Amino acid sequence: MRFELAAVMTITLAVTLAASAEKVSDVRATKHNFSATAVGRTTGQPPQRDVQATGESQVCVFCHTPHGATAGTAPLWNRTLSGQTYTPYTSSSLDAEVLLGRVLDQPAGSSKLCLSCHDGSLAIGNVNVLSGQGGAEGSQSIAMSGTGVGGTMPDGAGETTGFTRRLGIDLRNDHPISLDYTTALATRDGEMRVVDANQQWPADGSVLGVRAPGYKPKLPLEPTGIGGTGQLQCATCHDPHLYDTEEAAKGLQKFLRLNRFQEIPPSNAANPDSDIICLACHDKNTGNGSWAHSAHANPNVADETYKALPAAQRQFPPAQPVWKAACLNCHDTHTVAGARRLLREGTDSPLSPKAGGNPAIEETCYQCHTNSAGAVVVNATGNVPDIQTEFSLARHMPIRSVEQAAGEERHDIDANFTDAGFIDCTGPASQCGKDMLEPRERLGVANTDNRHAECTDCHNPHRIIRSANGLPGVLNAANTSTDQRASHNHAPGHTNIISGALRGAWGVEPVYGDGSFFSLPGSYLVKRGDPGASVNTTASATYVTREYQICLKCHSDYGYTDDNVLPNGVTRPLLGNTTGLTPEDPDGRNNFSRYTNQARELQPNNAINNTGADGAFNTGNHRSWHPVVGPTGRDLGARGNITNSPWLTPWRNDVGTQTMFCSDCHGAETPDGTVVPTGNQPWGPHGSNRKFILKGEWGPGLGGATRDGDPTPNFLCFKCHDPAVYTGRNDSGRRSGFFGGGKGNLHNYHADKVEKIYCSWCHAAVPHGWKNKALLVNLNDVGPEAGYPGSMEVATNGDADNFSEGPYYMRAKLKVRTFAASGNWSDSNCGSAGKATGSRIPASNGNTANDAQTGKDWMIDTCSNPP
Repeated sequence: MRFELAAVMTITLAVTLAASAEKVSDVRATKHNFSATAVGRTTGQPPQRDVQATGESQVCVFCHTPHGATAGTAPLWNRTLSGQTYTPYTSSSLDAEVLLGRVLDQPAGSSKLCLSCHDGSLAIGNVNVLSGQGGAEGSQSIAMSGTGVGGTMPDGAGETTGFTRRLGIDLRNDHPISLDYTTALATRDGEMRVVDANQQWPADGSVLGVRAPGYKPKLPLEPTGIGGTGQLQCATCHDPHLYDTEEAAKGLQKFLRLNRFQEIPPSNAANPDSDIICLACHDKNTGNGSWAHSAHANPNVADETYKALPAAQRQFPPAQPVWKAACLNCHDTHTVAGARRLLREGTDSPLSPKAGGNPAIEETCYQCHTNSAGAVVVNATGNVPDIQTEFSLARHMPIRSVEQAAGEERHDIDANFTDAGFIDCTGPASQCGKDMLEPRERLGVANTDNRHAECTDCHNPHRIIRSANGLPGVLNAANTSTDQRASHNHAPGHTNIISGALRGAWGVEPVYGDGSFFSLPGSYLVKRGDPGASVNTTASATYVTREYQICLKCHSDYGYTDDNVLPNGVTRPLLGNTTGLTPEDPDGRNNFSRYTNQARELQPNNAINNTGADGAFNTGNHRSWHPVVGPTGRDLGARGNITNSPWLTPWRNDVGTQTMFCSDCHGAETPDGTVVPTGNQPWGPHGSNRKFILKGEWGPGLGGATRDGDPTPNFLCFKCHDPAVYTGRNDSGRRSGFFGGGKGNLHNYHADKVEKIYCSWCHAAVPHGWKNKALLVNLNDVGPEAGYPGSMEVATNGDADNFSEGPYYMRAKLKVRTFAASGNWSDSNCGSAGKATGSRIPASNGNTANDAQTGKDWMIDTCSNPP
């Protein structure tokens, strides 16, 4: 007990010391000492200085003078102010612009002073007054070394990169300045600290606010806005005179008034003494710990450390832990030109991530989410999902600029838009930026060129947690970091509730009408926000609780215009590589060129009479769907009182009430017989070598088995459905609902009679959902799904004849006269609707052995001798 108490006291003391490192105001001991004389810090070591005078020993003269200062500037500025016109930071999610109704103000206050050197337009050694001489602006010149052309700020890595402090006059890749920090801004943003009437936070003004009698905040806003409104300027975060006494251990602090890195693990409450400086303004916890427990900030999860070269490039300490780098893992306050939202490495440059280019959000994520050879982290790399490799597979969502129809990223978070009937982001408390919302038009409505994928379409990096359960209520270390990966729970009792990887993202919930297979959803409800401590896990919650809610915002008519004309229509997005397709095309996509509407296909509907099938084939029939959006409601009893479930684990359990994920079928290929990824292979439909980003084979014949019972290798359907029940030549003793007529398991029976059998002979080739029970095709009732008006029977006259019409029919042969109850199927249920019951197979077919048999019309014009 004494040891434990001593250990706690030691840890507490260490944390206290780490959090209270002293920042000393002594410009002589910083890089801002441009004099020829180096001055050591308390450690005795002077800072490394790249720019300095060749002979001048004065220190303050480079910025200040007691006489002859530039008019209208403070404090007693000894330099000319730059006359440049700057291009300010801009973003579609910048609420400050929305409130202004225009772009941000030109730099003012301290920012104007800093830029007199940092924009690279004026010589650093040019001052107004030197040793009592001069007085005109910039009339005196101090000889300097280490400067750029004309004595200006040196180029370094160049002003278009994040590895320089020559900022130039294009400030779009630099943190916004001259920004009014007001209650209105914080309210509209939703993740910024709210200031009071005195423009202070907290009320005592100890952290953020405009200086006033009794107020001396650590982060001073400047009254440079209209009417003295407090604005964020360079000196709000930086004090050019400061250095940190623990900088050798903590890493370069870059003159910041608060910590450059997270010094102790973050918590729900702000702690300016230990938190990274960003959190002083940006409240990413929003009171519920979403950031503190996120996979990018929780030290139990983000414990990987930086390699030497990336740490040196970013001026991080050696072996810097990811959780300490915090915001700086992904953001850089002076980032590469072209990157959105100050994202580090966030461009598509073919030469270097820091060479500028078009926005490419994924490059920021690929810093860590790649293979171990390319990762910036060195330890525990197996716990970091390798996303980049999956987006390099043969079939993947279009994420790079060159893969996008528009040639550039069109998806973009927006803080000020309206999609009538769905979402309004124009109000004073809309807070749409924090939830990463974007308008339907950018998803593809009315312009399918906009369709592509971005990491932030599915993931909110500030809220993601490492847990198989994305809705654990109150966040704590136990429920956010106990799983090896943020993968979904694939145990028995399987549900479609989100995993931690999807927590806090936004999506849509379809609102269904009559339930017919051919009816589009009537509307969609937008789901957004962090769940917080809520325990509501239902699909009706205001936030995302289901994976499909994220998928359907793009894979439905919420994300594109759908004329609902099948098979192809003209408004749904085109599939990739659609040229030259035939029913037996090498690409194996069954002669359809456009996406199907998954929200329409997957809609659950337990009503018997409104299936979408023709009335003549509606008796005993019902719509079918894979239980992605909702459960089927059909337990083993409803399937013919089956006692031995025909599925593999975990699908054997809770039949009829369980649900599943889109990513149970879509994702990189997994081993035969399972959909569970291996190693650091992630869940999720990022990419695959299989068609349609599937985890297994989806071939021209749609799987099946040879007569000896061997199924197609790694066939997708048999990752969930037990192949022994469907492909064995002899009755396996187990069965699906397809049994009866005295022949036992009818899947096994058919496999025993036919040389090779394909699933798509009897079942829809796109198995999201269908107008008939059990996803059964019916060539007696081919209608709008194949482009035919009404309902018609399709003839299949030859022995090997079949019917293919994308997307749903692929080598289809089945004709159903009447739909039987599960467990009560017989040969009389099948056959051509145009043949009389009891008719015989014509002798001219050469089937003399069968010619004498009566009542076998199920074979006529259906599967008389299939190949």
